[in-house]
Amino acid sequence: MAKLHLSSFSRRPTLHQLAAVALLCVLSYFAGVWHHGGLTSAPAGGAGGSSVSIATTASVSCVSPSPTVLKRGGGGGGSSPPLDFAAHHAAEGTELESAPAQRVYEACPAKYSEYTPCEDVERSLRFPRDRLMYRERHCPSDGERLRCLVPAPKGYRNPFPWPASRDVAWFANVPHKELTVEKAVQNWIRVDGDKFRFPGGGTMFPHGASAYIDDIGKLIPLHDGSIRTAIDTGCGVASWGAYLLSRNILAMSFAPRDSHEAQVQFALERGVPAMIGVLASNRLTYPARAFDMAHCSRCLIPWQLYDGLYLIEVDRILRPGGYWILSGPPINWKKHSKGWQRTREDLNSEQQAIEAVAKSLCWKKIKEVGDIAIWQKPTNHMHCKASRKVIKSPPFCSNKNPDAAWYDKMEACISPLPEVSDIKEVAGGELMKWPQRLTAVPPRIASGSIEGVTDEMFKEDTKLWKKRVGHYKSVISQFGQKGRYRNLLDMNAHFGGFAAALVGDPMWVMNMVPTIGNSTTLGVIFERGLIGNYQDWCEGMSTYPRTYDLIHADSVFTLYKDRCEMDTILLEMDRILRPEGTVIIRDDVDLLVKIKSITDGMRWNSQIVDHEDGPLVREKLLLVVKTYWTLGDEKQ
Repeated sequence: MAKLHLSSFSRRPTLHQLAAVALLCVLSYFAGVWHHGGLTSAPAGGAGGSSVSIATTASVSCVSPSPTVLKRGGGGGGSSPPLDFAAHHAAEGTELESAPAQRVYEACPAKYSEYTPCEDVERSLRFPRDRLMYRERHCPSDGERLRCLVPAPKGYRNPFPWPASRDVAWFANVPHKELTVEKAVQNWIRVDGDKFRFPGGGTMFPHGASAYIDDIGKLIPLHDGSIRTAIDTGCGVASWGAYLLSRNILAMSFAPRDSHEAQVQFALERGVPAMIGVLASNRLTYPARAFDMAHCSRCLIPWQLYDGLYLIEVDRILRPGGYWILSGPPINWKKHSKGWQRTREDLNSEQQAIEAVAKSLCWKKIKEVGDIAIWQKPTNHMHCKASRKVIKSPPFCSNKNPDAAWYDKMEACISPLPEVSDIKEVAGGELMKWPQRLTAVPPRIASGSIEGVTDEMFKEDTKLWKKRVGHYKSVISQFGQKGRYRNLLDMNAHFGGFAAALVGDPMWVMNMVPTIGNSTTLGVIFERGLIGNYQDWCEGMSTYPRTYDLIHADSVFTLYKDRCEMDTILLEMDRILRPEGTVIIRDDVDLLVKIKSITDGMRWNSQIVDHEDGPLVREKLLLVVKTYWTLGDEKQ
């Protein structure tokens, strides 16, 4: 049998074979070049023909890059135009739609310069005047909404920095002289050239708000941190709240939009927390047990009428052991009856009726000295419930949620405090004094009242917001600049962590808790010694235009996705933001891109930046600066 030899399959090619293969390759190459029109070479500088050129972008920006352009070289160094990818011979009716043009939002007419959508004066006239219900919130229907930018008045200027703003504001920002005439003798406000001056006076404190507060401090403990949150009903220009700030007491001031034109607007220009509001038929938009102290200085609220309904509402929002302060009619009527132009019998009857309502709520009268009277709410309801066997009215509410306060009607019944096991126990848990209460676990969380929230979750949230605010200050250089920001708004405040992280800075935060989320957290915010409000962001906020220097919106657009149009919320944000104000929107990057496409038509300058944990996190920040423009300016 023949044998196969491996050597016959592994014999090396000869030199002549290799040369023949190389020659064939060279001939093939030149044949190809000849077939394609000849070989050219480009001299230095790029002259002459080129085979293929590709235009690319070196980086990705918020603006769409120019499309990549492919070009083919032609003989003699010429170049053909870019390739056209459009379809020119499609069947009729099948042409592709072009991208919609960006909407540009125009300025509203001048008459809307001080527009408050849910307290519109013209719309309010459609509603009953009984008990001032026409001055409550009545928001526009979808067809009535403004789809334009509310303009600042001509000559608008940035407010004075705090604390100077407490005493002075620009006349051009709130061009109203009504209060300077009506309240001239009461030392509320006066015009001084191109400025307003706020001497700190008031109807019942002719020697100034500071001296008046000192008088109150002689009757109750204002200086030991046990009183931190306060509410001023019928606040005027909020001098009481303004002068409490130096005593580490944070007051929520409110008043209706009424004949006292722009009183809340003046308060906000001064850098003092305030909102439009009225005691009429709806509950005030705060949870139960919110405030350490409530105040009325000649606020003209008929406390004794409607079965004591308004005092019952004050009782609901006062924390256990909280104080109610009343000055003005009918207190000290023996001295003031002639000045008030009322009979002594009428004033005495009114005071007796108020005393009776307070007693029926189980309040204790602390003192009445001069023009000031003070009552205290009990720390629990053990004795009060027992007293209902004798005092039948008002009864305790049965099934009503004491914290529900968004268009919920007031009722002539006492909101019961949480149960206690001992007469000395504080219902709902005792609060620590300020400033310890800011970071201590709030009683509502410690007791398990907030479903799904633990002590540890609260502590981690506090740490998280310290980190986030630190990041904000690193990407917004002016955030840490003293005097740049004063009035801040947190649109989705959760537990108030954003505000808590800023408490050492000369600014205050209005903590809004959306009604469609976990609204139980607003009670936690007040227990921390902060202030806030319920809000549905598909509606307008109860405040004037140009209220806030900075607006913070954490996951707001995720929360309201499919509930109302994005521009409904964004236009409201623009209305309440000052010219040159700042917005921080924290949300998913896809939503931020959509938001930016809208805000680019709103005279906002904006930029998307990375999350504090880096670029791989889908959540990003949209940083915004509202441009400066006023009535009569050309479109920016």
